[in-house]
Amino acid sequence: MSYDKFFIDGHWVAPSTDACLAVINPATEEVIAEVAAGGPQDVDLAVSAARRAFADWRRTSGAERAGYLRAIARAIEARAGELAAISSRNNGKPLFEAEIDIGDAIATYDYYAGLAEQLDERQNVPVVLAAEGFESRTRLEPAGVVGLIVPWNFPFVTTAWKVAPALAAGCTIVLKPSEVTPLVELQMGEIAQQVGLPAGVLNIVNGSGPDVGAPLTNHPGIDKVSFTGSNRVGETVMQSAAKQIQSVSLELGGKSPMLVFEDADLDGAVEWILGGIFYNAGQMCSATSRLLVQERIAPQLLERLKSASEAITLGDSFDTNTQMGPLTSAAQYQTVQAYIERGRAEGLQLLTGGNRAAGFDRGYFIEPTIFVDVPTDSALWREEIFGPVLCVRTFTDEAEAIRLANDNDFGLAAGIITADGQRAQRVSEALDAGHIWINSLQVVFPETSWGGFKRSGIGRELGPWGLSAYLEVKHITRPLD
Repeated sequence: MSYDKFFIDGHWVAPSTDACLAVINPATEEVIAEVAAGGPQDVDLAVSAARRAFADWRRTSGAERAGYLRAIARAIEARAGELAAISSRNNGKPLFEAEIDIGDAIATYDYYAGLAEQLDERQNVPVVLAAEGFESRTRLEPAGVVGLIVPWNFPFVTTAWKVAPALAAGCTIVLKPSEVTPLVELQMGEIAQQVGLPAGVLNIVNGSGPDVGAPLTNHPGIDKVSFTGSNRVGETVMQSAAKQIQSVSLELGGKSPMLVFEDADLDGAVEWILGGIFYNAGQMCSATSRLLVQERIAPQLLERLKSASEAITLGDSFDTNTQMGPLTSAAQYQTVQAYIERGRAEGLQLLTGGNRAAGFDRGYFIEPTIFVDVPTDSALWREEIFGPVLCVRTFTDEAEAIRLANDNDFGLAAGIITADGQRAQRVSEALDAGHIWINSLQVVFPETSWGGFKRSGIGRELGPWGLSAYLEVKHITRPLD
């Protein structure tokens, strides 16, 4: 397909300017495509199209919308291999990780198809009133025209987490892909055409944050904004929403803890720790980048972690031996390197890593890196690095582990590794985090919620909560005859 146009009002439309964005393969640093870069005029055109389409789309039944969602899922399924390859080449993640992302997207569209159908049964539901002489009924209405802004670390899957529930609710959409990884998101335009999605229901405009993101969040024709990304940009989105009293959902940063107790299975612990920090090269808001280990087992666990980390194979996403790819952009590579250098300047102890990966003259490759005995006031312990950097501390007992885990500005996720089921339950209830895994890798299902406490954001995605984010509640009350 051509990348020189935007998908607006059911068609591929020429942009308002000649500006373009270079798209880089992070494994080679080569330009693999150039895509059109929009501006306020393109945003205005897309919002206008979504506004017109909303009048009819909001009146469709949940069953009708479910049909489109299932058709989207089947269209993605038919192109799964191609879409995974596009995502890997643009993002740098190993192909097997991109295949997981595509599978997740398919499951998400199918899941929200089911919830869309259930919406028909949830309309005009009677409310039990304590007062006599009146009846009241509940309706659920779509929030309106929504602006969706998605990040570069999980292309396509994060888009599905927003687009699927928004369509299910009856909203129309203006989607801004990340300027770093736009290629696979643009395929949604072709898929929308393939399944016959009505014109204007889904619109896609590429561009930078200042040129497209800001005009989108500031647009008076947008009823709700859903943003996933950094706290810095999230604050700007929230300020814009406040000016218009606009509904907003924010999925932001994390600095998640992994707690390992002395009864843990060490082989399992190593697998789950590595998965929590080195999957997608650590570019996960939920990365369990703060490792808390009970003192008695710390020496043997760290020895195993060091060996396992140094055995991770880095490489191109299409090499079947690759276990970890490069960082996705030059900017992120420089950010992570700056944190590593800051750790050195602070005198932190490196267990392993800390350098550009050996054997790679090109590409944004960084060795899996582990710092130990990291002070709790260190920037590396407190701030989101968003790369393959793990910080370790020890604890003496359960109370200290919980205190250290909760002593952070974020509360997105956490991991617990223990053989004691009662302890696992007790600790999970005490942690300030939106999603907690016990003796497991970070597996996320469409039926569960996604989002966090504290500075990790506002609202939830996935599950019925994800659908509710795009619905407004209306009550109709009248006196009885």
